[in-house]
Amino acid sequence: MQLNGKHIIAGNFSKNGNDTFQAVNPTSGKLLPIDFSEATHDEIEQAIQQAEVAFQHYRKVSGSQKAEFLEKIGEEIMALGDDLLKRCEEETGLPQGRLQGERARTVNQLKMFADLLREGSWVDARIDTAIPDRQPLPKADLRMMQIALGPVGVFGASNFPLAFSVAGGDAASALAAGCTIVVKAHPAHPGTSEMVGRAIMQAARACNLPKGVFSMVQGKTPYVSMAIVNHSLIKAIGFTGSFKVGKALFDAAAKREEPIPVYAEMGSINPVFVLPGALKEQSEKIAQGLVNSVTLGVGQFCTNPGVVFSMQSPESEEFATRSGELLQEISTGVMLTDKIREGYNEGVSKFSKVEGVKILGKSKSTSVHAPAIGHAFQTDARTFMQNPDLSEEVFGPSTIHVSAGTKEELLKLAVNLDGHLTATLQATEEDLENYQDLVEILERKVGRLIVNGFPTGVEVCPSMTHGGPFPATTDSRTTSVGTAAIHRFSRPVSYQNFPQFLLPDELKDDNPLGIWRLVNSERDRGTI
Repeated sequence: MQLNGKHIIAGNFSKNGNDTFQAVNPTSGKLLPIDFSEATHDEIEQAIQQAEVAFQHYRKVSGSQKAEFLEKIGEEIMALGDDLLKRCEEETGLPQGRLQGERARTVNQLKMFADLLREGSWVDARIDTAIPDRQPLPKADLRMMQIALGPVGVFGASNFPLAFSVAGGDAASALAAGCTIVVKAHPAHPGTSEMVGRAIMQAARACNLPKGVFSMVQGKTPYVSMAIVNHSLIKAIGFTGSFKVGKALFDAAAKREEPIPVYAEMGSINPVFVLPGALKEQSEKIAQGLVNSVTLGVGQFCTNPGVVFSMQSPESEEFATRSGELLQEISTGVMLTDKIREGYNEGVSKFSKVEGVKILGKSKSTSVHAPAIGHAFQTDARTFMQNPDLSEEVFGPSTIHVSAGTKEELLKLAVNLDGHLTATLQATEEDLENYQDLVEILERKVGRLIVNGFPTGVEVCPSMTHGGPFPATTDSRTTSVGTAAIHRFSRPVSYQNFPQFLLPDELKDDNPLGIWRLVNSERDRGTI
């Protein structure tokens, strides 16, 4: 596919602006060919206006038709073949194997939402039939279901150029809900974004959907992002990225004349608690698993285990030392962008300067142009609690081991945690019985609790929660992975005393879709 560096505006290409930028190959530091245009005010306006026009039709499209659209997007992505993987590798430095897996995840989550739409019960239809002779007042016929919010702004992530990008989880769940989308491509991989954007455009055309169902604009400046967030026709935002940018988008949306929800996933240090029994029984195994998890993808996952807590003991000291030794045997690759690498280096430098923190080990690096050196640190609970910087996310291949003197101190460390995406317990059966109070604390701190595993690796399935309390996300009630992600982009509407012909199919007496509904407080998929 020959890239043109243009925006996709409701099925058409546009490149009106004079300001341009180029992608950078992070492995060599060299600029890649093709100038990508910075979106202008008029281009953003046109994309959003067309999204609103298309929404009037798309919101009424049947679940089966939307399912066909999502599956067609997946087919068009696969049809791009190796060209997509090659461009993505050039823009990100990620290996082909990783990108093949991410492409499969992207296509599979589109299929997952297609299955959800065909089954149809996600709308949570509720029906309470009328009781006209009820005393002292008659009861009205009331029916409720979820409907789409409207046009949604979707922001691509830097670290997942496919699965959290143009056709990623936010885009898939918004389209599944019946929303039209305007995507802000990430400037770290604009060519990859254009290729996937074209795939979505082709899918919409093949499914005879309105062109404005999808648009994509490029840009490196905050102006493009804020223009989308502040537009009155945009009804929600999906974002994955840094706390700084996510919070800025959230604050801007809250200040609008009509505030809108911003579903921002903004990172996490994903604490790991290695309990005493597990340390005695499988210290070596846990240390190896920890180092593998910390350095996976050069640590550029929002689920990277950035802090490890344990009880102070000879076994704990041996575990920390061994983790450092194992890290020194690892060779880490290149980071996604110079900006990410600079932020990482700044973070590990800050840790290194804290009194009471020591370096357990450093990795090697396979990168000549921009080496990313993995770091393992160690400190005690008191130092950790007295230095807030140590509890901040360092996005990259680093972790800090914190030893607590008593169980009470360990629990205090847990209580003092901010919101995170995950928490992990490395534990025996006896540990879990003795530390049930720790589990109860962590339930209030994270969106996913793990026993005897590691947080990297997010399974895309209906029961996954990829979210958590602030500052991990801006709304702890939601997830950005799994079928429950669809509910971010819908809202409930009740229909009172409506005639059958005006009701959506999901709420009609004869239940033509055959979905599960709550009818007079009982689950049923039959007729009324």
